[in-house]
Amino acid sequence: MKNNSKISIRFFDDREVRAVWDDENSKWWFSVLDIVAVLTDQDDYNKTRNYWKYLKTKLKKEDNELVSATNQLKLFANDGKRYLTDMLDYNGIISLGKQFPGIKANRFIEWFTYSDETIDGKSKTKAYALFESSFIDSIEVGTTKGLQQIHAYLFGGLYDFAGQIRKKNISKGGFQFAMAQYLDNTLMQIEKMPESSFDEIVDKYIEMNIAHPFMEGNGRSTRIWLDLIFKKRLKVCVDWSKINKNDYMNAMVKSSTDSSLIKVLLKDALTDEINSREIYMKGIDYSYYYEEND
Repeated sequence: MKNNSKISIRFFDDREVRAVWDDENSKWWFSVLDIVAVLTDQDDYNKTRNYWKYLKTKLKKEDNELVSATNQLKLFANDGKRYLTDMLDYNGIISLGKQFPGIKANRFIEWFTYSDETIDGKSKTKAYALFESSFIDSIEVGTTKGLQQIHAYLFGGLYDFAGQIRKKNISKGGFQFAMAQYLDNTLMQIEKMPESSFDEIVDKYIEMNIAHPFMEGNGRSTRIWLDLIFKKRLKVCVDWSKINKNDYMNAMVKSSTDSSLIKVLLKDALTDEINSREIYMKGIDYSYYYEEND
């Protein structure tokens, strides 16, 4: 396989399922250990690995073709290094899932085979494409117009209000976002906020989140907007895969009165790998995962 730089992370029951794109054969390969961990509900890496060893031995004895269909590719481990790990393609994963009887395995196969033709699925594909498009270089950084450009790119053709500032009041979980009648003025004030330091940039991000300028798709658009400011001003970006979903959501809820939690989370996740395709793609996976309803 010539190029395996395209990494994707999906989530089943809040567990990562990592995949690598194979350019040569035009297909995804999925981490066997991730899926064994999902299906056995196991957090211990060594126990997961031992179970897969046991299962491989059992399948070999049964002359099951699943083992010979396994490919070895490099994936990042927790220590930041790449290690060869067993991978299976789409059909292989379906066969693997059938080795685990029970409701959970059936739910997993149903989830895995689901064709994501939803607005979120299509929008996520656009978000991936943004990294390699020339359009990303023309986005205004730190302005309302820049955020509108991002939103229009992600949701164009999916929402009729893509890129348009909302005219209606919205709330979430009892929290009232900026009143629509004052929104234009609010956005002008946010645009004028300084963005020369980490604290200033995060304060600006928090205010834009409180403004919530669109009917839908605010979080996904604004996280890209935030990263573009970080890249331009501080030559860093956020590795969103380092920020737990619940921690992030809780910190953002509290950010209107206390910004310390979100600042700690973001600061600990900063990286100078601003041109890394993998950091960006993982970031999109996590960003869209944050918006999934539990």
